[in-house]
Amino acid sequence: MRRSLQRAMILSVGILVLALAPLFGWDETADRLVTNRAVDTLPQEMQPFFYANRQFLVEHVGAADDADVKNGTARHTDFIQLDHYGPFPFSALPREYNAASTKFNRRILEQYGILPWEIGFYSKKLTDAFREHDWNQVRMSAAILAHYVNAAHDPFNTTTNMDGKLSAQPGVNERFSSGLVDRYQLFFFVQPNEAVFIHDPTDHAFELCLTAHSWLENVLLADRRAHEGLSGYTQDYYDRFYSLAGAILVRQLSDASTDVGSYWLTAWINAGRPQLPQQ
Repeated sequence: MRRSLQRAMILSVGILVLALAPLFGWDETADRLVTNRAVDTLPQEMQPFFYANRQFLVEHVGAADDADVKNGTARHTDFIQLDHYGPFPFSALPREYNAASTKFNRRILEQYGILPWEIGFYSKKLTDAFREHDWNQVRMSAAILAHYVNAAHDPFNTTTNMDGKLSAQPGVNERFSSGLVDRYQLFFFVQPNEAVFIHDPTDHAFELCLTAHSWLENVLLADRRAHEGLSGYTQDYYDRFYSLAGAILVRQLSDASTDVGSYWLTAWINAGRPQLPQQ
């Protein structure tokens, strides 16, 4: 009975995600897909609360962006342009925020993005909410944290070439992050692993960004090859692009689902494993 109910909940949220898909790009369609699957990575002690709040998490995963729009702010929290700081693996950029701000100053860090530190911040915020048994804040912080963790898996959130103009491929980020998701998500086999404890949330966030960045040239090459001989970005282009880069996209979505669940699990463990309500 319980398994049937859980499957029904998963299906209903999945339908919601697909129904909303044409409206959003990577930021929201992928956020919703990833957040939905992340719930399934959690251990048994966490499942009742997160199953009960699955729809809330899916619907509020874009809350961070909504707050920025409402407040008229433009903090660069969704990306980090790692290649501004030199060659891979970008060791010139300290991973501890105070050290990085001392070396480059806060204005530079803000200009080129602070995504890994934002993940660390919301990981701590979620931990505090768990510790204080503030379940409303747990729900909201978990949703916002999911958004930022997912953002760390998009290769175009890690580069100064985030819009493709530097490689004469304008719009490639949208074609990869939105076009492929919108057209082929019914074929995605997003298969996350079980959530695991993360020893250093901020450092791990940097590793996620490095991994995403390592796929960038593959995606750019796939885009160029898919467009060869075509005058526009037709369905033929997208079929080619998906055959060349779809596996990267699905891998990043699957890994993001695992990592979102792992950040939730880590915050809960760091808070002392409090007993969670059933809803």
